[in-house]
Amino acid sequence: MEKLKIRAYLAAMLTVCLWAMSYIWADRLLHSGIPVEFFVPVRTLLAGALLWILNKVTGQSMRIRSRRDLLKFVLLALCMPFVYFVAETYGLQFTESPTITSLVIATNPIFAMMAGMFIFKEKFGPLNILGVFITLAGLWLVTFSRSETGPMFWLGIGILFVAVISEVSQIAFTKSLSAAYAPSVIVMYQFLMGAVYFAPLLFTKGIRDFDASLYLSWDVLYPTLSLALFCSATAFTSWAYAIKVLGVARTSVFLAVVPLVTAVLAFLVGEETAVPLQWLGLAIGMVGIYLTQKEPVRKDL
Repeated sequence: MEKLKIRAYLAAMLTVCLWAMSYIWADRLLHSGIPVEFFVPVRTLLAGALLWILNKVTGQSMRIRSRRDLLKFVLLALCMPFVYFVAETYGLQFTESPTITSLVIATNPIFAMMAGMFIFKEKFGPLNILGVFITLAGLWLVTFSRSETGPMFWLGIGILFVAVISEVSQIAFTKSLSAAYAPSVIVMYQFLMGAVYFAPLLFTKGIRDFDASLYLSWDVLYPTLSLALFCSATAFTSWAYAIKVLGVARTSVFLAVVPLVTAVLAFLVGEETAVPLQWLGLAIGMVGIYLTQKEPVRKDL
């Protein structure tokens, strides 16, 4: 069991790193003038296709076992990638900051912990709950220094909370399907069905101003392929595995680290700056993460 947990923690940390990079790659596409309605559907379809090939090669069973499960897959794909990616990317566009965007998404653990307790009956002690809030407090410090905002900033914040709600919903659906399906199969259907949802956007606004010299340039292909292969196919599969082993709330709290990793990576690639207060936030956030993972003390009656 300990080996499974270690693998799940590594899977969760891998997901965090890849999702942190996704904000930077998506921000580059937006600054290149590529519309949300183009690169998000393309990213989704490519990720689903890659996972179909993987499942076919590895011999995974891809049969959907019941109509009830089919409905869960349909709702899963609606929540994520469709609603989530649209809300997240528009939120990123309006807030004009990868770090602020990932910070709002990092409020997910609060909602996910409530879902874990009330829907899946997961057990948590006071330290676990305190750890979530300490983590978020530390991460607010990481991004505290940003003072300039654009005219659509607060609209972007509101849209990002729609993404948070859809993400908690998709985590719940993933958990309910994880006992019967392999993580890679869950994510494959998630993205292939999601591509169907995105088709109207792609074939209207997405390709309306299509310019082959720009859209097929390496500056666009590189981040788009990276988003599909690493941030969708790989990250969501490792995330589904972590949810299966660790549960909804304990896995979701790792999302609180995404703003930290995003801020560090954005600093390293020169897109945003860091100040000493942010490193204090890092230390506080790490303490919070540790507390969320402690097993609650059981009192013998």
